[in-house]
Amino acid sequence: MKASPNMQPESLQNVFDSAFTEISQMRESFTPQLTSREVGTIISVATGIAKVSGLPCVGFDELVTFPDNVLGIAFNLDADEIGVVLLGEYWHLHAGDEVRRTGRVMDVNVGDGLLGRVIDPLGRPLDGNGPVAASRRLPIERYAAPIMDRDPVTVPLQTGIKVIDALIPVGRGQRELILGDRQTGKTTIAIDTILNQCDQQVVCVYCAIGQRASAVAKAVATLREKRAMDYTVIVVTEGNDPPGLAYIAPYAATSIAEFFMEAGRDVLIVYDDLTHHARAYRELSLLLRRPPGREAFPGDIFYIHSRLLERATHLRKELGGGSLTALPIIETEAQNISAYIPTNLISITDGQIYLSPSLFELGVLPAVDVGKSVSRVGGKAQRAAYRAVAGDLKLGYAQFEELETFSRFGARLDEDTRKIIEHGRRIRACLKQPELSPVPVIAQIAVLLALSAELFDRVPLDRMLEAETALRTSAADIPAEVCKRLDTAEKLSDEDRETIIRIAGKTLEAFLPIPAAKS
Repeated sequence: MKASPNMQPESLQNVFDSAFTEISQMRESFTPQLTSREVGTIISVATGIAKVSGLPCVGFDELVTFPDNVLGIAFNLDADEIGVVLLGEYWHLHAGDEVRRTGRVMDVNVGDGLLGRVIDPLGRPLDGNGPVAASRRLPIERYAAPIMDRDPVTVPLQTGIKVIDALIPVGRGQRELILGDRQTGKTTIAIDTILNQCDQQVVCVYCAIGQRASAVAKAVATLREKRAMDYTVIVVTEGNDPPGLAYIAPYAATSIAEFFMEAGRDVLIVYDDLTHHARAYRELSLLLRRPPGREAFPGDIFYIHSRLLERATHLRKELGGGSLTALPIIETEAQNISAYIPTNLISITDGQIYLSPSLFELGVLPAVDVGKSVSRVGGKAQRAAYRAVAGDLKLGYAQFEELETFSRFGARLDEDTRKIIEHGRRIRACLKQPELSPVPVIAQIAVLLALSAELFDRVPLDRMLEAETALRTSAADIPAEVCKRLDTAEKLSDEDRETIIRIAGKTLEAFLPIPAAKS
């Protein structure tokens, strides 16, 4: 109601009283929404880190924001300043810029919407397919499952690689290290293992840490071509990314994998590779003036990998029964597996697959050195049909390697020694396998049984590949009931063994040399 010039004094007083009453009611109903926000200031910016002052209540690992939404993690909490690890492009940051607290720790998108996507550790899409659909967010740093929440590792994770499935078995929930020099096929083993999960109901997470963009693009193209992206999530940091992204990448990938594990699913995660992760952490630590130790690595370098790999486990059935199998990759220099980072990871994991440059140069691919490789879970996570032949094969191969070295000196060999060497050469030929061609379980068992029965010993070495291919094809003739038993935990019966050996012998007859006609 407005006052007019011709209004009587009594009416004007009523207008004033009404307005006063309305203002009083508004004042009484007003509740101030005041929040205190700490605002700090950048002191200095270096490669991947920043020194900040003015945030006295910030917590360890808390996210802070810089101009243009650049994120950072509070790492060093000193009395007068904090050291922040930067997680984005920081070239435009300068001393004096504002820094604000967020009150939360670093987290990442998780959910079924990530399957088939390529993302960075912050959850941002890198494949050009639009925003990532996520059902929730999880912190990248989480506690490992307590011992009482875990079940033993008893179910095999089939890699499709004959030498690994037969002699160095990997179980669901295990941590198996892959190590070797540069260009020895470490990533190839990991990619082949992912490809073999197409019909195994296993979700795969591939974490590329500090890799070349061309190498990552090749891996993504391979997985797409083989239609493995339907069950795979790829988390990528490239070599030119800030070291902070390389540091958080494996933790973010593990949280993504844990979402599926806690939903009762089996998950495989590959860290390619933790050498770059350790170097990124060393770079950050030295820039933050943390004291260096052996090989300039900080004293807690063991802890950053142990708390990561301890999250791989097999949960109890009451908790869903999911599993998380970890295949960390590490790079050695000049075959030195006793260096600092390799020995740390060997002591953390449940076994290692060692790739030898010497075997790689000889064309023995995959170049797995059976003598230096081990699975500490062993036969407990291996099908019974494999256990029936694996012991003899490993012993025969070890004897062959010793005698082959001795035979190079040109000494005359007796008949038994020559037979062991010829048998070992057939084992090595059968364990060869081209990349991107995982072998099904039934075909593997048929080949391994034929090896243990010495059916290949009379096949010429130059026809071994052809003979093995024919045997793998004829594995389709094995009766369905036998195949069903081979694919379970049941022991290999004598009847099943004889059935397979009979089929193998009939197949390999075509490759035996024709005996010379008698004169």
